[in-house]
Amino acid sequence: MEIRTLALEGPQPDVPALCARVRDACRDGPRGIVCDTRGVTTPTLATVDALARMALTARRHGAPFTVTGAAPRLQALLHLVGLAGELLGQPEEREPPGGVQEGVQPDDPPL
Repeated sequence: MEIRTLALEGPQPDVPALCARVRDACRDGPRGIVCDTRGVTTPTLATVDALARMALTARRHGAPFTVTGAAPRLQALLHLVGLAGELLGQPEEREPPGGVQEGVQPDDPPL
């Protein structure tokens, strides 16, 4: 599988054009898509939206999508919206599964 690298730059990316580039990269069959974000100096929620839509487009065409070169601010935004694990390949920090957390004694008053 050939890996195709696309660059994302600027605070207000052109989402339709970026998604079209992802579709074009996937035209000859599923490929790995890597989005280089080193040119993003001031990430915004528009940046996160563009990355999420690019990832969705790649997934619809059967291609894996990852982000490289993410600055700490972009990484923080991706963590905030819950996309860091999917886009950066980092495991998400989640709460442990629910269950009984403490025992109850028969004579404990109700809360």
